[in-house]
Order: sequence, then C-alpha cells, then structure tokens
Amino acid sequence: MLGYIVRRTLQAIVVILGVTLIVFLLSQLIPGGQARAALGPKATQLQIAHFNHVNGYDEPLWVQYWHYILNMVRGDFGYSYKNNQGVAQLIMQRLPKTITLVGASTLLALVIAIPLGMAQAVRRNRPFDYVMTAVSFILYAMPAFLIGELLILLFSFTLNWFPSQPPSDASAWAVFTNPVAFVLPVASLAALTIAAFSRYMRSSVLDTVAEDYIRTARAKGASPRQILWGHAMRNAMLPIITLLGLSLPAIVGGALIIEDVFNYPGMGLLTVQAANNDDIPLILGTTLVATIATVVGSLLADVLYAAADPRIRLGGD
Repeated sequence: MLGYIVRRTLQAIVVILGVTLIVFLLSQLIPGGQARAALGPKATQLQIAHFNHVNGYDEPLWVQYWHYILNMVRGDFGYSYKNNQGVAQLIMQRLPKTITLVGASTLLALVIAIPLGMAQAVRRNRPFDYVMTAVSFILYAMPAFLIGELLILLFSFTLNWFPSQPPSDASAWAVFTNPVAFVLPVASLAALTIAAFSRYMRSSVLDTVAEDYIRTARAKGASPRQILWGHAMRNAMLPIITLLGLSLPAIVGGALIIEDVFNYPGMGLLTVQAANNDDIPLILGTTLVATIATVVGSLLADVLYAAADPRIRLGGD
C-alpha cells in the first residue's frame, strides 16, 4: 500500500510541475507582457523596461521559471496590482470559503446520489426508475447558472423561504453555522453532482448484482437487503470513488459559476472578478491553485480506490 501511495504521489508531483510550466508559459503570452497588464496601456517604454528589470522579467525564460517555482514553494504566487495585495493573501482569504462550499455540496450529493442510484437499480425499469432517470438527465443537461437562478426565483423571490445570497461577510464555516443562508448555493452545486453520481451508481449496482459471488450469496439464502448492502455496495462504490476524483474539475468549475450567481466571496467569484479586471497574476494564481486541488483530489481518489479494492495495490498498478 505504501509503495502504491508513493508512486501515485510522485506522478502527482510530475503533473503539478507540468501545470506550473504551462501556467508560466501562459504568463509569457500576455499581449504586451505582464508589465503592460500591470501598468496599463499608457505606460511608456521606459516604465515597462524598469518594471521588467525590477521583477526579473528581462532574464532568460529558464531563470524566470526557476524563480517562479521557488516563489511558489514559498507561497508567493505574485502580486495583484489591481487589488494592491499579494495573490497568495487574496487566495487564502477566499479559498476556505470555496472548500467548505464544495465540500458541503459534494457530501450532500453523495448522501443523496448513492441511495438514489441503488434504489433505481433495485426498481429498474419501473416508474420510479423512469422518473428519476428523466430528472437526472434534465439536471445533468442544465447549466449551473440556470439551476441557481431558477432556485432563487422559486425559493427566494416567490416562496420567500431562503435568502437569495449568503452574507458577504460570512466566515468559511458559516455553511455549517448558518445553513439556511447556504441552502440555495449548496443545492445548486449539488444538483449537477447528484444527477451524474446517481446514474453511475445505478449502472454500477446493476453490474455488481450480476456477478457470480452475488448469485452464490443468494444460493446460500442471504436476504436481498444483505446482498445489496453487505455484498454489492462496496464493489459498486468503486466507480464512484474514481468518478469523484475525475469530477473534481467540474465541481470546482461549477463553484466558480455558482459563487458568481449568488455573489459568494470565494475563489470562484475572485476568479471572475480577476477576469473582469484583467488581473493577470490573480487569474494565473487561481488557475494554478484550482489545478493543484484537482490533482490532489485525483490522488486522494486513487488512494481511496486502492484502500477499497486490494487488487489495485497488490497488482502493482
């Protein structure tokens, strides 16, 4: 198990280094360079040259990349001249809020999607299965912003059950201490995940109950409940673990849209504001952090998959 984790960790480090190289090269492709983006279109050539010299942008690319890696290891992701604040400081202010929002919505999605998928598998080709399949397809096809706006119109403006947006000064843990204010953004973000996970869970359970060991359990007199929850569930969960790691980019991308819709000051809204303000260092910093989070999530999914299925770690893959 330890060897498997070490191999996957080394692979994740290589991927992260590749991502840092791509982000660095993208920063070099900015029209006019970072100096023009920071100083504005009216900056003179002398001002641009001085800016490049002070920040080391006139050095060879490999030297700039080496300094970029060193700064990143020290937690320095650059400086946001639009906000007059370091990118790392801005990210650390917003990142916990997005983590709790994404974590709460993902947990809610798993709690609903797993039993729902199993119920659909047990009642396959029945009215319940058909209805849930139709609902899943509709939710899966809907854009995240449309789900959020529809929930706001229905539950905030029409029924007046929940606020249309969480408090802007809420702490990262307000998702748990003031859950009523976060019902709509969490539900909006969870809806897409529930739609996808329930479909995969349904298919996985149907494949699992057709295995030989399930037929053996039936022959030994095991009840349907024991077969479903005691034998089939663990193996049926394996694809969900993998899907969770692979779906993390979509969940993070959905958080970007949902935070903008609900005006929630997390990483998503920070990225949107940086794009609107042409804040290049901040855009690159948030992109890098989101990508690293995705790689780490995939690594955790691999580890959980190996813990759930001994064949993976014993097979040496």
